[in-house]
Amino acid sequence: MAQPSSDNSEEDLGTNETRTSKVEPSETEPSETETSETEPSEPEPYDAEPKRAKQKTAKGRRHRHRRRHRHHRRRCPDNFASFATYFPRVLRQVHTGLSLSHEAVNVMDSFVKDMFERIAEEAGHLARSNKHCTITSGEIQTAVHLLLPGEISKYAVSEATKSVIRYNTHR
Repeated sequence: MAQPSSDNSEEDLGTNETRTSKVEPSETEPSETETSETEPSEPEPYDAEPKRAKQKTAKGRRHRHRRRHRHHRRRCPDNFASFATYFPRVLRQVHTGLSLSHEAVNVMDSFVKDMFERIAEEAGHLARSNKHCTITSGEIQTAVHLLLPGEISKYAVSEATKSVIRYNTHR
């Protein structure tokens, strides 16, 4: 092809530009007005693929929601029932034939919850002061020694040690 001379008018340059853009579309990109005039309703192929992918995931999600799940009973600190079921068992081991009144069960339950919170809080403070993320049996043992006086702490630690040994052997 012959190159346009400087004497050519603007119309000739416009026809040459359109000719080159039709011959070599990969080198020059059409402007926004040309694309809107040539392809007003046709979506580009890369736009159509994500829509199909979204439809597939939506079907998968619908299928996932159809499954039946077991609903577990939630045990929140506020919603926790009580330790009342354990008191008669322990009392039978210690003193057969004795029973607890309803008021005594309520007092024992509040006592056990209070002691549990105190021991857990103190063990948490000990773990943080030692720069640990986990409360271990050592922190619990130290918390019991700090919170309970004299002989009761020694007895509680010995009973807890026996329980942990029994748990580990039967596990």
